[in-house]
Formats: sequence, C-alpha cells, structure tokens
Amino acid sequence: MATTIPGGGESIYCPPFDHPDIWAGNATLITELLTDLSYEPPKAIIASVGGGGLFCGLQLGLIQNRLPNVPVIAVETHGADSLSQSLLAGKSTTLSGITSIATSLGARRVADKTFELAQHPNVRSIAVEDAQAARACVRFAEEERALVEAACGASLSVCYEGILKKILPELKKEDKVVVIVCGGSNISLGMLEGYRTAYGEPEVDVVTA
Repeated sequence: MATTIPGGGESIYCPPFDHPDIWAGNATLITELLTDLSYEPPKAIIASVGGGGLFCGLQLGLIQNRLPNVPVIAVETHGADSLSQSLLAGKSTTLSGITSIATSLGARRVADKTFELAQHPNVRSIAVEDAQAARACVRFAEEERALVEAACGASLSVCYEGILKKILPELKKEDKVVVIVCGGSNISLGMLEGYRTAYGEPEVDVVTA
C-alpha cells in the first residue's frame, strides 16, 4: 500500500503478518523442512503466534504439500494471546492491550486468515505463562549457546516444561518434532539474568519429546 506524502514522495506500508506474500514466503519453510527430513513428515510442528504470518505460512505449506494432518501447536503467552482468545470466543477478538513480556507476539488481533486456518483440526492452540517462556529462554541459552527472546521461548517451553506430551500423549521418544526457533533481537544476557531472578531456574530433568 502506497500513500502520497504532502510535499512529494510516497510512504510504503509493509504489513508485518497480514499479507499473502508473507504467508507464501513462510510456506517455503515446509518445503525446506521436508528436504531436511528426507521427506518424512514430522510428528508435530511447534511455532509461536503473534499476528499469524508464520502460522499461516506453515499451515498453507502443509496443505500445499498434502500434509494437512500434521499437528501444528500454535503457542502464545497469556497477555498476548489474541488467537487463543478468539478461538475460545468463536470469533475474531481484539485484546484490550498487551501485558506479556513477549512483546513480539503483541498483535492485539490476529489476521482473519490466521483465525480461519487455526480452526483446522490439525491445530492445537495453547497459551503459556511468561515465566515458562522466560525459563525456556534461559535453558536454551545454556544448552544451545543461542539467545532468543520470550516470543520464541514460548514455543520452546512446550518441550522444556513437559507440555508437549500432555498435548500429544501418543508421541514416542524417537518421533521427530520440529520447533520453529525464530530468534528475535529483543534479548540480552542481562535480560536472561533478570529472567532467572524473576522466574527461577529452568528445569533440567524434563525429558523432551
């Protein structure tokens, strides 16, 4: 969308999540994923949801590759859970505000396409606590030596905090589950130490699926 600026020139609005081009780009993740897995579909895909650009891409990519039944676990944090609140209400809902530390998930309303695709039977929508997302960030940094922000820690917490087996109890230890670790720049060592102080030490004895 282009808008004329008084005095000349144009400004271009780039939607962060609500556009078919964004979904199409993210859909290529499924093609890359299948190549990496020698075309053996994963037993589940875990991804964080803000406005839904990534989520829409994953869902459309699965459909395009004739894999509509692969479970997609759509993860939000309480206080930034516009998708789960919409599904509970049975209609697209706008949050009054964002109160979660996972500010990158802070879309007060998901895209209409997100709400539509989230009603497919392969989708499991969940919301985790800020504390769970924060602890997952700390543990991921300790184990993988990579810093990710709380928006990504939300997805990691599904594995680290024993949530995955509750959602999909049929999973076996050898099953392949993919977690989309998309990072984010709003994180630092100081913030991780703050998370450790505020939310406690991450659990280390939970076996991930």
